[in-house]
Amino acid sequence: MPQFVGAPIFDADQHMYETADALTKFLPEKYQSAVQFVQIGRHTRIAIKGRITDYIPNPTFDRVAVPGSHERYYSGQNPEGLSLKEMTGRGIDAIPAFRNPEARLPLLDEQGVNEAFMFPTLANLVEHSAAEDYELVAAIIHALNQWMLETWTFDYQSRIFATPVINCGMVDNARREFEYVVSNGAKIVLIKPSAVYGPQGWRSPALPEFDAFWSDVESSGIPVAIHASQPPLDAYVNQWEPPGSNNFMTQSAFRNVVLGHRDISDMVASLICHGTLTRFPKLKIMSVENGSDWIKPLFNDFSTWLKKMPQAFEENPHEVFRRNMYVSPFWEGSVQGLVDLVGRDRVLYGSDYPHPEGLAEPLGFFKYAEPMDENLTYDFMGDNARRMMGMPVRNPTSDALPISA
Repeated sequence: MPQFVGAPIFDADQHMYETADALTKFLPEKYQSAVQFVQIGRHTRIAIKGRITDYIPNPTFDRVAVPGSHERYYSGQNPEGLSLKEMTGRGIDAIPAFRNPEARLPLLDEQGVNEAFMFPTLANLVEHSAAEDYELVAAIIHALNQWMLETWTFDYQSRIFATPVINCGMVDNARREFEYVVSNGAKIVLIKPSAVYGPQGWRSPALPEFDAFWSDVESSGIPVAIHASQPPLDAYVNQWEPPGSNNFMTQSAFRNVVLGHRDISDMVASLICHGTLTRFPKLKIMSVENGSDWIKPLFNDFSTWLKKMPQAFEENPHEVFRRNMYVSPFWEGSVQGLVDLVGRDRVLYGSDYPHPEGLAEPLGFFKYAEPMDENLTYDFMGDNARRMMGMPVRNPTSDALPISA
């Protein structure tokens, strides 16, 4: 039976490319000197507090990689052993559809995409580079959210849902920022999978001291996206091999093997082990672009420690995951395997367009997908995201899953 491809798509992972003033246009004057673009030879880099980072090759995004240029790498079709940089080749000028929603909407129509979450690209760089200056991080993140609201809005024609950022370093500030974005129409927010730095030092945002923030989020019914970002464990990797470039296109095999999906696995483990998802059982947490290979090992660890120290868990951690978590696997992952592990209503499609590690076009997913029946295709390609958002589903059959509460 041929794969059904007619399900209306809700792409849970698309990206904007910010303009050069996205971090600074609304940044208070006293912080302006902390964010600088610097020229190093022919290349532009961003410096936060004088620290130059090359994690993102061109943070102005005036020229960007061709969408999907790394597709062969991530699909395991790299017999020549090309590096990501070699695969990238020559860039292209950023088109208006990468920069604003008015131009993006016709492109979504061409791609067959009905709705999309629109993630920023610069946010994780800021939180990583300035992590221990929590007041600066808060100021830059608020400035970015103001720019996003002005440029994209948080809800463009109920089709493009930009994802403002919340940094939890200071709980009261996180609550204010959440109130600000929700009052301006945000339908989803973005949090980095990482411990946060605040007045008490490094902390998991899942500890009880952050409960006031999570209570606000639960009351709103708004999902929280935890999107892949610049890994927080640079110092650990640098103990094992000499530190070189942090450019994601030139990172070593050792770094990739050791870090794996440590950040998202630890974040979800904290949300469950530290009890946030038990204290707030209606929270909706979505893992995006973090793959899905990390879930089975995490489930195995949960099983081991549930047997050894059952008193440490108020609920079965597997059941908590399946109740609160949604997963948008990276596009080369197994959908059916993930469905078997976490449930059919918990999986969301994401293309990562227009990033080079994403797909050249969202419908290109069907080149790699294992066969799915029509109902699962409807659920995965869009209806599960609509249920999560409280929107009407598009599957016309009586076998469609009900809308989640």
